[in-house]
Amino acid sequence: MSPLLTVAEVEAIARAAHEGQTDKAGRPYAEHLRAVAEGVRVRGGDAEQIAAAWLHDSVEDDALTARWLDEAALTRRTKDIVLAVTKRAGETPETYAGRVLATPGALLVKEADLAHNADPARLAVLDEATRKRLTEKYARMRALLGLGVSDQNLS
Repeated sequence: MSPLLTVAEVEAIARAAHEGQTDKAGRPYAEHLRAVAEGVRVRGGDAEQIAAAWLHDSVEDDALTARWLDEAALTRRTKDIVLAVTKRAGETPETYAGRVLATPGALLVKEADLAHNADPARLAVLDEATRKRLTEKYARMRALLGLGVSDQNLS
């Protein structure tokens, strides 16, 4: 078996995979990935969780394939976290939250993701209807995951 990818190598792969993509505010998508990885780090996450943070949207956004993830030189835990936070077509928020909660290490990655997604500075550039819809969506997911409001904006 080949040696495991380092966090720096995972970051480079994620940045390359999302090259040219932008977020809802028109910013380079890699900025979101960096913010989530940093959010995981400041919340006490380990290298496996930080690697998963860099890859957290890669399969969902078709930036990388599920086969790539399966074959990547990553720990099973990192792969499981990425798969746990990958939304599936037709899945209810309750089912999604249940999978995140059932997967060791995934909640911290999702918490950092939600914190960055709900950052008022990011939301401020969106139109009012989108901002309201997303704010409600993120608040509902935080509630389903049992996350309090006080720890929301550490990223």
